[in-house]
Amino acid sequence: MGTKPVYNRILLELSGEMMGSSGKTIDPDMLESISSQLGELRNYGLQIAIVIGAGNIWRGAGKQNSMSRHRADMIGMLGTVVNAIALQSALLNNDIPASVFSAIKFERILEVEYIEPFVTSNAIKHLQDGRIVIFGGGTGNPYFTTDTASALRALQINADILLKATKVDGVYSSDPVKDKNAKKYDSLTCDEAIKMGLKVMDTSAFSLCKENNLPIMVFSLMPKGNIKRIIFGEPIGTIVTPF
Repeated sequence: MGTKPVYNRILLELSGEMMGSSGKTIDPDMLESISSQLGELRNYGLQIAIVIGAGNIWRGAGKQNSMSRHRADMIGMLGTVVNAIALQSALLNNDIPASVFSAIKFERILEVEYIEPFVTSNAIKHLQDGRIVIFGGGTGNPYFTTDTASALRALQINADILLKATKVDGVYSSDPVKDKNAKKYDSLTCDEAIKMGLKVMDTSAFSLCKENNLPIMVFSLMPKGNIKRIIFGEPIGTIVTPF
């Protein structure tokens, strides 16, 4: 492991499932673990932005016969704001400055210091001021996944890399939980991932990253310290390159 970060600004994608465990929708212990890791990295001067999913709260998109995809996706986007505020609270409780930006506009629901409408220049200013920035509300539009929102926000803030935290330690040829012969890839291109139909990210996200020369690192959030290992150049997970 190196002695200083190899990146200046990152976008970390956290699935909603990363926010909960042991039957808890939002697990305070998990929030504390994530917050302490991010706080340590911030102390090295790293600029950190985060996009959070809502799988711990809502999985209704396309599965409720009585509900349109549009409505289901809107509920999911609201769920991401709940997770964003929960993570922000954990960070603030540890004296780590953090801001939430939402693609969905809220009026007279939360105080101004807790949530702001997303504006690219404001988000970058907060990053430059040393605040951890958390993006909620997805893209603000239905039919777009957390992967696409992460790629979009990473590009808007000029992140050096998109880090996708998962429950497995990289990209495999098939589900390693179900297939003991699944092959792990150390590196791939976006085109290879799309051609092989790998489901680690959706096609729109891969295409955005390819077209705008943004690398993706897929890795396991556990054990604790994996984010730091990547930031300091340790070769874990799978790197997905634009070309």
